[in-house]
Amino acid sequence: MSEPLLVQYRTVGDWEKFDYHAHLEHYEIYFFHEGSCRYLIHNLIYDLQPGDILLMDGKTLHRPNIQPDKEYIRSVCHFSPQWIYGVLSELKSLHLLEVFEKLHHCLIRTNENEESKELERLFWQLTKVKNAMLMDKNRDESEIKVLLIQILFLVNRLGQNSTYKLSTKKIDKTVHAEKIAEYIQKNYQESLSIDQISNDLKISKSYISHVFKEITGFTVMEYLMGCRLTQAKFLLEMKKEMSVKDVSFECGFESVSHFSRYFKSKIGVTAKEYRRSRESLNS
Repeated sequence: MSEPLLVQYRTVGDWEKFDYHAHLEHYEIYFFHEGSCRYLIHNLIYDLQPGDILLMDGKTLHRPNIQPDKEYIRSVCHFSPQWIYGVLSELKSLHLLEVFEKLHHCLIRTNENEESKELERLFWQLTKVKNAMLMDKNRDESEIKVLLIQILFLVNRLGQNSTYKLSTKKIDKTVHAEKIAEYIQKNYQESLSIDQISNDLKISKSYISHVFKEITGFTVMEYLMGCRLTQAKFLLEMKKEMSVKDVSFECGFESVSHFSRYFKSKIGVTAKEYRRSRESLNS
């Protein structure tokens, strides 16, 4: 994702294309409008309600779990903090990025209040201006920066005014799915199996497989490989002194060949090609 800002307004469907992912260099503002969505962020699971806003930093793994027969409408904005940093610094408003940097991810429940309707209007306007810029490469980007800053101010205000607190009364299945996710997050570098997870968490293998798939939308092994892949992308970009072989073993892959095949199948390029592409973007 090389664009400094990507925005989509009221996107519908496309549930089949979702995978467990992160954006590394981008922060994300996710705005849920209508339908049914259970969202997994890192090792927490949220049943979203219309008007909910999710804020995520670039390293937070996340994935929506969508039912194919249900409606799913959301708006999403990814932006590079470096791209907007200078303007925020001049405005003495760098605090607007603190929620991403310190909390890493959070949920704001607006209950579709008036400010959330204003946020939707800003998303629509930002999308319109961004699309116009794609048609006219010479157009000044100042307007989209102004709109993004308005969105950040509004989101900050919504976060301060939100009275939403995470429920401590989650259903057993959600609690177990979160425990499994947390365990994998802490141990993905090891040679994990469902047998080991079952033994360590004192939960039956069949229940682990069933409940995790039901709550998150993917298998335990898919989640494990997603964690490994995201860490590998991070190391390839940020740890230039590490060889591809060292990256593969650091992330828990059983062999370099397995890592290479899996990486290319998911990313579309080899690990070395990915590293070179990231280096050219950052140079």
